[in-house]
Amino acid sequence: MKKALLVGVDDYPENELTGCVSDANAMATTLEFNGDGSPNFAVKKIVSPNDSVTRASLRASIDELFHGKPDMALFYFSGHGFMRSNGGYLVTTDAERYDEGVSMDYVLGAANASEATNKVIILDCCHAGAFAKPNIGALTSTQLSEGLSILTASADDESALELDGEGVFTSLLVGALQGGAADLRGHITPGSLYAYVDEALGAWDQRPIFKTNVSTFAPLRTIAPKVPFEQMRKMTEYFESPDAAHELDPSYEDTEESADPEKVKIFKILQKFQSVGLVVPVDADYMYFAAMESKSCRLTALGYQYWRLVKEKKL
Repeated sequence: MKKALLVGVDDYPENELTGCVSDANAMATTLEFNGDGSPNFAVKKIVSPNDSVTRASLRASIDELFHGKPDMALFYFSGHGFMRSNGGYLVTTDAERYDEGVSMDYVLGAANASEATNKVIILDCCHAGAFAKPNIGALTSTQLSEGLSILTASADDESALELDGEGVFTSLLVGALQGGAADLRGHITPGSLYAYVDEALGAWDQRPIFKTNVSTFAPLRTIAPKVPFEQMRKMTEYFESPDAAHELDPSYEDTEESADPEKVKIFKILQKFQSVGLVVPVDADYMYFAAMESKSCRLTALGYQYWRLVKEKKL
């Protein structure tokens, strides 16, 4: 069981935003189902002004999210963030001076105390990088419990930008979750999300922050694998060892009179392997020429990784 609490706040009394509700809606639509339409997260969405996002209601929803023992509990917030000398705050609609909202420390405490197997916190707000950051001046430190991953839109001294009515950070996240950050098996993890966003944002842009304490990444969402598993599992048939070469000849190419139907099938799979970086032709620019010139192909370093997974029956 996986559950997600997605919060978007636009209608602040004195400083309205425009893209946070649409960001929360986009995340909800993406996370609710996997790429094949199967159920993924049980989503609870809180967006203002339709829903109350006060200090009390947000704390209650956070406590409910991290209650129990789900496989994964995910918290997403898009709205104003505020920084004080004692740490960061997620600003609520009833914010007052010296009582701006729910402290990031409160969220961290709820996540750390949770018995959920995996906990994920994603913040798209200004000063989000203050989350779980040690306060040296106050001589306080922070600790992430096992299974907790944190991804924030910006550092503690940066703003989170909007562009054309949507958060830059969340826009990248949605693209990543829709497949941009998927590995060859179709798995999208917190680590691959960060890598995708980090590459997309330049050195002069807001800088995302990623913190984690996990022994293995659990997927946030899965899509169809780039290479079907039944084809991937043939790697150990085509390559007896990770450093072995698969010899080719013109009979692998379906346009040739000497084409062998069985070899043609193998060649199409090898070409698919090459298209995703698992295989390279030897002494030829393209697989076609490797076949026509009776050369060979071999596994890449990435190919060896997946060959090993097949050999160990982990795929």
